Amino acid sequence: MGYMARREVEKITDPRQRARFIKRTLWIILVLNIVVAGAKYFYGLATHSTAMQADGIHSAFDATGNVIGLISIVIASRPADSNHPYGHAKFETFAASILGALLLVAAFSIGYEAVTNLIAQAAPVQVTPISFIVMFATLVINISVTSYEHYAAKRSASEVLNADAAHTLSDVLVSLGVIVGLFFVWLGFNLADSIAALLVSAMIVYTAVGIFRMAVRSLSDEAMLPEQEILACVLRHPGVRSCHQVRTRGIPSQIYIDFHILVDPLMSVQSSHGLAETIEKDLRQKFPAVSDVTIHIEPDNEKERQEATTIHFDIKKSAD
Repeated sequence: MGYMARREVEKITDPRQRARFIKRTLWIILVLNIVVAGAKYFYGLATHSTAMQADGIHSAFDATGNVIGLISIVIASRPADSNHPYGHAKFETFAASILGALLLVAAFSIGYEAVTNLIAQAAPVQVTPISFIVMFATLVINISVTSYEHYAAKRSASEVLNADAAHTLSDVLVSLGVIVGLFFVWLGFNLADSIAALLVSAMIVYTAVGIFRMAVRSLSDEAMLPEQEILACVLRHPGVRSCHQVRTRGIPSQIYIDFHILVDPLMSVQSSHGLAETIEKDLRQKFPAVSDVTIHIEPDNEKERQEATTIHFDIKKSAD
């Protein structure tokens, strides 16, 4: 994990290659999540451990999230059409939102079961060495999955993989909580299992909130790139006298940029078109996730400068 964090991650920019890479990643993780979920849930059922069952359910929701991710990638990788001129990429964001909703359902289910067991004084939990072996083995798998999925999310700039990686990371934290709970049960404090399940529920809610925040960023058209970096890239081109009304939106893997530039009023259409093409090429090299650049070319005269200044002032005033 440390090695992957230190080295520079090579981004996948080709849409088809990116879709294949995400699908392959999700299939591998789906199989591992099914194995992990089954091991924790059924052994928790056999030993009356609510916390282990809860952790197993959490892992099962991980697997469900993988299926949703696979479906979303199939749709998101479709090319633009007349009904979706900007493409279908935001279906990834919708899938991430569904993942967050599933997590909230899981958190409610686990929390309800834990509270019920605390009130009803459920049957004593049977803690054996196998309980710890199962939990530690699945913990190692989850840590490996989280590490790889974070790496894959960086390579593909995928919201689905980002959300799923956050989901799996929460599974790691949950498993650690369950292990601590089992340890206290082994020492004789039987209520520790249900208390651990409640902590599991709280961690899941926290993860869901983080996923919703990521989804809202894309769905609300939050700016995706720093304005100053775009300005620096545009203004270094000879022929550009001023740049204003810079806007960016989209998702991490598919970003749209549009802005206005002022040029010499006597510049020919051909020259201004060539300038715009050069700027677009430069921006795509600097920001590989950019899929479309719209440049409004305006003559550098008093009227246009006044309008640009007014727009800048209004935006600054609104931000303040």
